[in-house]
Amino acid sequence: MNKLPTKDEVLQWISDNPTLSSKRDIAKAFGIKGAARIDLKRILKELEAEGHLTKRKKTFRDPDKLPPVSVLRVSGPNNDGDLLARPMEWTGEGEEPMVLLITKASDPAMGAGDQLLARLTEVKGEEHAYEGRLIRRIGTNPLRILGVFRKGSEGGRIVPVDKGQQKEWTVAEGATEGAKDGELVEAEQAGPKGRMGLPKARVVNRLGDPSAPKAVSLIAIHQHAIPDAFPDAVIAEADAQKPAGLEGREDLREMPLITIDPWDARDHDDACFAQADDDPKNKGGHIIWVAIADVAHHVQPGTALDREARKRGNSTYFPDRVVPMLPDRLSGDLCSLHEGVERACIAVRMQVSNVGEKLGHKFVRGLMRSQASLNYQEVQAAQNGDVNEKCAPFMDDVIAPLYEAYGALVKARAARQPLELDLPERKIVLSDEGKVTSVDFAERLDAHRMIEEFMVLANVAAAEELLSRKSPQLFRVHEEPSVQKLDALREVAQASGLTLAKGQVLKTAHLNRLLRQAEGRDEAELINMSTLRAMTQAYYSRENFGHFGLALKAYSHFTSPIRRYADLIVHRSLVSSHGWGDDGLSAEDINTLEETAQQISETERRSMVAERDTNDRYLASYLNERIGAEFMGKISGVTGFGVFVRLDETGADGLVPIRELGNEFFRFDADRGVLVGSQSRREIGLGLRVKTRLREAAPVTGGLSLELLEIEGKAVAKGAARGRGKPTKRKLGAAKKKAAKVKRKRK
Repeated sequence: MNKLPTKDEVLQWISDNPTLSSKRDIAKAFGIKGAARIDLKRILKELEAEGHLTKRKKTFRDPDKLPPVSVLRVSGPNNDGDLLARPMEWTGEGEEPMVLLITKASDPAMGAGDQLLARLTEVKGEEHAYEGRLIRRIGTNPLRILGVFRKGSEGGRIVPVDKGQQKEWTVAEGATEGAKDGELVEAEQAGPKGRMGLPKARVVNRLGDPSAPKAVSLIAIHQHAIPDAFPDAVIAEADAQKPAGLEGREDLREMPLITIDPWDARDHDDACFAQADDDPKNKGGHIIWVAIADVAHHVQPGTALDREARKRGNSTYFPDRVVPMLPDRLSGDLCSLHEGVERACIAVRMQVSNVGEKLGHKFVRGLMRSQASLNYQEVQAAQNGDVNEKCAPFMDDVIAPLYEAYGALVKARAARQPLELDLPERKIVLSDEGKVTSVDFAERLDAHRMIEEFMVLANVAAAEELLSRKSPQLFRVHEEPSVQKLDALREVAQASGLTLAKGQVLKTAHLNRLLRQAEGRDEAELINMSTLRAMTQAYYSRENFGHFGLALKAYSHFTSPIRRYADLIVHRSLVSSHGWGDDGLSAEDINTLEETAQQISETERRSMVAERDTNDRYLASYLNERIGAEFMGKISGVTGFGVFVRLDETGADGLVPIRELGNEFFRFDADRGVLVGSQSRREIGLGLRVKTRLREAAPVTGGLSLELLEIEGKAVAKGAARGRGKPTKRKLGAAKKKAAKVKRKRK
C-alpha cells in the first residue's frame, strides 16, 4: 500500500493489533517506506495531541509505567488493612497508579503521609498496578551495626565485628527478634544511650552462624572497612534530588537508545544505538551513540554526596549484595537509565569507518528515554534467530545495526592487538537463604564483547576530547611489565616448549603470539595465568602514561559514573570544558586531582581484595560438605611451604602443605619457582595436572587444605618423608667430617 492511511484506519489497526502498535509496526502494515515515514509520524502526533493515543516508548497503546525504583507517599490502609501508596513523581496523563506495599516483619511501622523509597514490581489483574517493597523511609537513616549477639537475663548485648568499635550495644528484651546466643546479627540504633550507659540497639536481621554463607560478605565489609552506611546528610541530599529537565540539554528522547546489561542488573548507567553512516565519504561506516547517566548533575562538588562518593571511590560487588558508591535514590533511580523514563545523560556520537577506525566524535549533554532494558542473553539469542517479544520491535532498527557496527570494531581490535587473556570468570550462585547452590563459569557472548567494545571506544573519545581541550582529567593507566617479570614469564614459556621474543620493545602482540602458541595445549592455562601475573596493576593518574593492556595511547574511564568516582571526575571535566553549566570541575577538584587518583586507586584495590576474600569464603563453605571428595586441578602457585592447586570444578585454590608432597624432602628453588625432591630430583612447578583429596575447608578464613594423590597421572609415594626438614645422611656425614677438621685446626 503506497498511499498514507487515514487517521481512522490507523486507529482501527491499533485496535485490532494491540501488540503491533509501534511506528515501525504501523509503517510495515501499510507499506510505508522512506520519506513517507515522516508523514506517518505527523499523523501519530496529531492523534496523540487529540487524545486518541497515549504514547509510551515506541508503542502508542502501552500504559504509562513507573520506574522500578520510585519515591512513594503512603496513603494509608484500605478496608482490608493492606497498606497502599501513590507515586510522588507521576508524569502520565491518567490517574496515578496505586501501589500495594509488601512489608516484612523487620520493616518499620509506616503510616499515612510517610515518604519512602521502594522497589516496584508491576502486577496484572489487580486493583493496584504495582507491588512495592521498602528500601527505606526517606528522612530516616538509623546507624547500623554488625555483631555477635550475647544473650542476657533481660535481652542481651551485641559485640561488634568491627575492631574499631570497642563498646558493646545493649538490646532490650523485646528487641532481640528471637536472636540466639552466638548468632551474627544486624542491628540499628534504637535510642540514645544513658550518660554512663551503653548505646541501645534493636535487632533487625538475624544472620545465624557467623561462619554461615549469608554472613560472609558482611564480615568482609567490616573487615576491610568498606563504608556501607550513608551519613544522614548524604541521604538528605539524595532524597532532595529531582529529575533533570530539558533546559540546556539536547533532546535525545526520540533516539532508540537501549540498555543491555546482566539479567540481574539493578542499575543501568549506559545505553547505546548505532546506524549506518550516510556520509558518502565514509562508505560502509557507522555512527555509534553511547549515552551515560549524567551523575554530575546530581552529585556536585563540595556536597556531602560528593565527599562520600570520593571516600568510597567505587561500588563493591559481592555475590549477595552491592555496597554502592551512591545512595539508592540516585544509583537505583535518578541516575539509572530505566526503560521508558526520561533521564539526564552525557552522550557521545562517534563516527567509525568500515574497519572500525574512529574518524571523529562529538559530546552532548542531553535528555534521553531508554526504549528498552534488555539483557545479554536475550539480545544474543535474538541475534542468533531466537527472538522474544521484548527484542522483536528492535531487531531491524536497533539490534542488527549494533552488531554490524560491532563487526567493524572487531577489525580495529584485531589490528590494535590488545592483550587477549583467556581466563574464565567464575560466578557464585546463591539461594535465597544465602547458601551456595552452584559455582558456574560466566558465559562470554558476543553481546558482552559488543558492549565492551562500545564502552572502550567511548572512553577513548573522552580521553582524547579532554586532551584536545587541555582539560584536567584522570587517566586509567596500565604500564608495561617490568624486565624481571618478563624474564620469569619467558622461563615459564621455555619450560613449556614455547617462545617469547626477547631484545625488542615489548608489545601486546608479542604476548598474544605466546598465548596463541599455548592455545589448545595442556599448558594453556599456565601460560595465561603466568602472563596475567607478569602484568602491572592498573591505577588512576592525572598524568597520561597510556594503557599497555588495551594497546591505547590515552584512556580514561567515562562510562560508569554511578559506580566509579573516576568517571564522575571525567564527566565534570567535560561539563567545564564545554561550558554546559556550573556543575563541572571545581578548583578543589583540580587542586586535589593527584590525591583523588591515589585515593580511588586504593579503594579499588580494597574492593578487589574484599570481593576475592568473600568468594574464597563462599567456596570454602560450599566445599565444606564435601570433605574427603577427590578433585582434579592444576598447580597454580609454588612456595617454600607448599603448593597451591586450582580445582577444575570450582576454580577454588587449595593448599597442599610441603610435608604432604611425598616421602622425601623438597627444596624450594625461588629463581625457577619449583620444588625439587632431594631423593628423586623430581620438580614440582606451575601448571602440572594433579589429583587431590579435600582434607579441610574453613568457611571463616576461606582456606582449603588438600592432600596430593597424583601428579600428571602418577601416584604420589606416601609415608614419612626421610630427612624432612634436615639434610640427608650423606650430607650429614660430610658435615661431620668438616666439623672434625675444624676441631683439629683449633687444637
